[in-house]
Order: sequence, then C-alpha cells, then structure tokens
Amino acid sequence: MATTITDSQKPFSLDPYHVSEEFGFILPAPLMLPRNLAIPYCEVSQRLGLPPILTHADAVLANWRKRDPQGLFDMENLELLVTLPGGDSVRGFFMVTLQVELAAVPAIKSIPLVINGVQRGDAETVTRALEEFSQAIQGMTDALKLMHVYVKPEVFYGIMRIYLSGWKDNSSMPAGLVYEGVQAEPMEYSGGSAAQSSLLHCFDELLGVKHEAMSGAFLTRMRNYMPPSHKRLIQDISLQPSLRGFVQQQACEPLTAAFQLCVTKLLALRSYHINVVSRFITVPAARARQLRNQGNISQEETVSRAPTALEEKGTGGSGIMNFLKTVRDCTRDVFNLK
Repeated sequence: MATTITDSQKPFSLDPYHVSEEFGFILPAPLMLPRNLAIPYCEVSQRLGLPPILTHADAVLANWRKRDPQGLFDMENLELLVTLPGGDSVRGFFMVTLQVELAAVPAIKSIPLVINGVQRGDAETVTRALEEFSQAIQGMTDALKLMHVYVKPEVFYGIMRIYLSGWKDNSSMPAGLVYEGVQAEPMEYSGGSAAQSSLLHCFDELLGVKHEAMSGAFLTRMRNYMPPSHKRLIQDISLQPSLRGFVQQQACEPLTAAFQLCVTKLLALRSYHINVVSRFITVPAARARQLRNQGNISQEETVSRAPTALEEKGTGGSGIMNFLKTVRDCTRDVFNLK
C-alpha cells in the first residue's frame, strides 16, 4: 500500500516572522522541519549522496513496485510506494515519467557502443548504435504522450506542484527551510524536476549539445540532485572523444543521417515537452489569473489552490517556458555540422 503525505505532515514554523538585523525590517521566518524528521532525513540522504528533499530519483526512479511481481513493467501493473495529495493523477504523473525512463534504456545501452566505435574509427558500428539511439528517443516521446491520459492538468497545477516545489527560487518560501538539529541557518534546495533525470544530460553530452550560460548553469546544478553514479556517468561521457567531430571527419552519408536523426528526435522530444508544460502549467495559470481578476477564487476551482508565486515556475525553480525553449533552440544548433 502506498504511503500518503498529508497536510498535517507539512513543515511548520513556531514564529511566522523574524526581524532582519541586516536590513532592519520584518521578514517572513524560515519554515522549520522538526528535528525528529530532519535529523534522520538528512542522515539517510547523506548516505545516498542526495540532498534532503524530494528528488526525481526519489519520486520516480525508486518509487514503484509491481502489483504482480511476474507481470509486465507497464502502467496497469505498477503502483507507487509513496504518494502525494492529488489522487490518481499523482500515480499517473510519476508512473508515466517512469515509462519515459524505461523507454530510454536502449539509448543508454547504445552510448558505450557509440563511444567505442568512435575510439576505433568504426563508422558502421556508430551508425547502427545511433539508429538504436534515435528509436529509443522516439519511444520516450510516445511514452510522454500518456501524460494526457493519466494526469489532469488542474490537479497537477493546483495541488501536486505545491508538494513538488522546493525552497530555492521559490518566493512562497523566500527564507528557506531550517532543518532543526542539523543546521541553524535555513537551507535552500530545488524541488523535483525532469532536469534531475540523467537521461537528457547523457544525450546532450553524447551529441554535443551546448547550452547557453543561464540554462547550462541550472542544468549543471541539477546534477547535484542525481544519484552519484548517474552524475559520474554524465561526466564520463563528457570526457570522451567528440561524436559530432567524428561525424564531421568521416563525411559518411549513413553516419551523418543517423546522427542528424538522433538530433531530430531529441528536438521533437523537447518540443513535445514544451507542449505538455503549456497544457499542465501555462493554461491552468492563465485560468487561475482569470479567476483572481474576476474575484472568483473558489476551492471548487482546483487551479485556484496553487500559490501565485508558482505560476510561471517549474518545480525545480526555473522560469519554465523560457528555459525549455532555450534548451530546445540549443539542441537545434547541433544540426550545423560545418
């Protein structure tokens, strides 16, 4: 049976305000996680090499079990270990994301084949591996489409995002969170985000996608929210000979076509992700603003429950649409092989 985090288990503060000696005026006090939760939470997180906040690895990669141990690894046979408020949409969101991760397995397996082929100068092996790679990315896009089947946008926007958002770059918690008994000063951590999945980081390093400064800094910071072995894998791929340079040097038509198809599929995945974010964040945010402007804030409208501070933010704290479009555009730049 899945464990549910309820409203009564949310962090609390003994004093809602404190006086800032530096600025001389009253600021919101940082919320506090009680020591009986904070100390073991931080100790376990340290052993795992993860920050003490809900991450992609927690909520997706390690948050499932099969109903029938001998059954298929599919939506109907999977359930959550730990869930959040939001009903069936919570299970749908995490399980669809897990299906996207599963679809990427052939792509991850093909990466060593690509690297070894480049090192040996074997264009044929690299071409075959890249063909497998592009098919897997298409599978990821197909899996992502299930989000529209299993998740209600108003529930994701109005309920789930509150629990997925962290206490960094979140104006709802500008003073951060104190982990009582761990550190006196408040700490800031970003909420769970798809950017914490190692998949696209690996793909970008392999294909030579170079991100602009702000987006690149955010993505690099998100690596600190991954299991240490995932972070090392990304680093190892980044140290290998350039696949893009190899494709340019070989000037082999099948190899070039296979490489460009990989970029095309990755670009399509990121474009589709933008569409998903539009439906699950941008459109509900517009509805919430409309309700506020009409003075019609009601708990009957689920989108009204989300704090206004989260309107244009991803759960990781980024300005979501600008970030995703910038990342997509940088992916498109890889097409230029001259």
